[in-house]
Amino acid sequence: MLAVGSCGILFAQTRVIAHRGYWDCEGSAQNSITALVKSAEAGVYGSEFDVSITADGVPVVNHDDDIQGHVIETSRYADIKDLKLPNGETLPTLEQYLVKGKELGGVQLILEIKPHKEEANEDRAVKAIVALVRKHGLEKRVDYISFSMNICKELVKEAPGAPVYYLNGDVAPEELKKLGMAGADYHYKVFKKHPEWIKEARELGLKTNSWTVDDTDMMQWLIDQKVDFITTDKPVELKQLLEKK
Repeated sequence: MLAVGSCGILFAQTRVIAHRGYWDCEGSAQNSITALVKSAEAGVYGSEFDVSITADGVPVVNHDDDIQGHVIETSRYADIKDLKLPNGETLPTLEQYLVKGKELGGVQLILEIKPHKEEANEDRAVKAIVALVRKHGLEKRVDYISFSMNICKELVKEAPGAPVYYLNGDVAPEELKKLGMAGADYHYKVFKKHPEWIKEARELGLKTNSWTVDDTDMMQWLIDQKVDFITTDKPVELKQLLEKK
């Protein structure tokens, strides 16, 4: 959707990304396949989820670097594959997540690759994840994000042209542009401290996203600043706020 600014200039309306999927509803859980399905049903732009790789090379969807005491990076997939999420679902693999995302259509898949303790594991995670995205023909449906600069750089190298966003909040837009990234995906406190980065990113042709924004006043401030995306645990509430404009 396009809106008209005070000077008559068209700009894209802020879009909604469900943080770890739409999980704050009945039958759902963070990073579950149900949360992905609920995101699509809610009609939001994107559903964000977190990926780490096991010791034997299987990318799985989970926020923390461990699950029920098993550190994913040093665990075999066979040792964690039957563990349950709070809603009763089994720990999903990335491949299962991508297959469901492809079935759903429409909703953008916002794939966060988590920092790993060993840089070599980050590198193999990037290769395995990019390969799966290509296998399922989802290159145009996946945006990549990470707190790890190493992961972001590897993504730029391994997936040329793919949208890659840095999360850590300590790099100005001009430098992100030089690194070949699509934009800044920063905590709202970073943008409150550096509101000029939103404008600078826009002028450089970069996108901006802010996370994790659950306060209505902060949502409105970011909308007024014309950020491209807002990641939230309250996607329905943000969507309703945007529809009022």
